[in-house]
Amino acid sequence: MNTNKVEECCPRFNPDPWNDKVITWENKRFVRDHVTSLFHIPLNYGAVMERTDRKIRAAGAGADTRIVLTDENSLWGADVYIEATKDVPNAKMITISGMFLTRVFEGPYRNMRVWIDDMKAYVAANGRQIRKMYFYYTTCPKCAKKYGKNYVVILAEVAA
Repeated sequence: MNTNKVEECCPRFNPDPWNDKVITWENKRFVRDHVTSLFHIPLNYGAVMERTDRKIRAAGAGADTRIVLTDENSLWGADVYIEATKDVPNAKMITISGMFLTRVFEGPYRNMRVWIDDMKAYVAANGRQIRKMYFYYTTCPKCAKKYGKNYVVILAEVAA
């Protein structure tokens, strides 16, 4: 039995480089895919991630940081952006540029509304306005349980 897959699934997340930071990206490359949801609850997230990860690995485009952003743009689905180091054949590629205020949250997903409200207050306290929010789910549920921490980073795109 191969146990490497379980151990290598999600690297342990270090919140320090992400908590209360300003991050600027210029044409950061991602593969874009779509997850079907029911009231923001993903129905096929694992399958989408596996499919996209296979394409990224086959292209040799995997990034060490493994950033996966989610744009919760509908009750019925979300766009996911998986970091890639180069273009991936047969995948929808996008680049993201901008300045982002980031904040790390830890706990169950049911706290999401509180986290979003906290992020809005944090951005306002820094004299900024949110253009868009992305959610960086740092580990899968199995790894969150394994590590005993469920970190979520909210990235708020703001005007430079």
